[in-house]
Amino acid sequence: MMWDYTEKVKDHFRNPRNVGVVENPDGIGETGSLACGDMLKLTFSLDADGRIADARFQTFGCASAIASSSALTEIIKGMTLEEAEKVTNRDIADYLGGLPEQKMHCSVMGREALQAAINNYRTGEKGLRELEGRIVCTCFGVTELEIEQVVRENNLSTVEDVTNYCKAGGGCGGCRADIAQIISRILGKPVEVAEAEPPRKKMTNIQKIKLIEETIEREIRPALRQDGGDIELIDVVGDRVLVSFRGACAKCRIAKVTIINVVQPKLREFVCDDLFVEEVEL
Repeated sequence: MMWDYTEKVKDHFRNPRNVGVVENPDGIGETGSLACGDMLKLTFSLDADGRIADARFQTFGCASAIASSSALTEIIKGMTLEEAEKVTNRDIADYLGGLPEQKMHCSVMGREALQAAINNYRTGEKGLRELEGRIVCTCFGVTELEIEQVVRENNLSTVEDVTNYCKAGGGCGGCRADIAQIISRILGKPVEVAEAEPPRKKMTNIQKIKLIEETIEREIRPALRQDGGDIELIDVVGDRVLVSFRGACAKCRIAKVTIINVVQPKLREFVCDDLFVEEVEL
């Protein structure tokens, strides 16, 4: 599926700001997981006045995840922690001129990573964000409190809204009735559970390879060739995409960065969210 992105989203995806890790950070926050296709690590440092002097990110995810993370780091620079903890996922989306509804979970992930990083600074707790409360969506590990938070912060009123904002209900669908009850309790009125759309027909490996080749040719190869490089698809094993760089890219020290920030996001965007790209030397 090709998403209707704003020019600012495209800019922050193609030219992400503040990629990397802050040296000797004051706060570290991580959220998401490779299992659900998106993962974000946020680090920040404070200046002598207690304001965020630097903020950087690393993410595995789609174009929206990269753009949202890039925007978040730009938003919070210069803020005090008290100001930063008031930043909402809606602020991130608005900064980008909006996100497709189906990609709003990327802005929520940014807000969660920021909260985790601030909590790390204040308490010293490290690692992935601790899940709180009863897990409602076992497919993506989303808790009741997390669902309540996105519903209240974004005025959500349907199960589909919740899925767009935190992925809950987007897997097997077994939790959709439970999500509807949570929304109903918050809104004070009944919420209907629409019948879930049937899962998309699984691609054959030949279909997947063809779509990967088309995406590489259209979305990835032109940019690499501008710098004297190229990329070759070697094999597709399940959800693993094996590629090899050619020309200037084969000798480039940041080839891994190119895979993480360009190749993998593009293939996830235009083929499927479950792909993992690996470089092989041939």
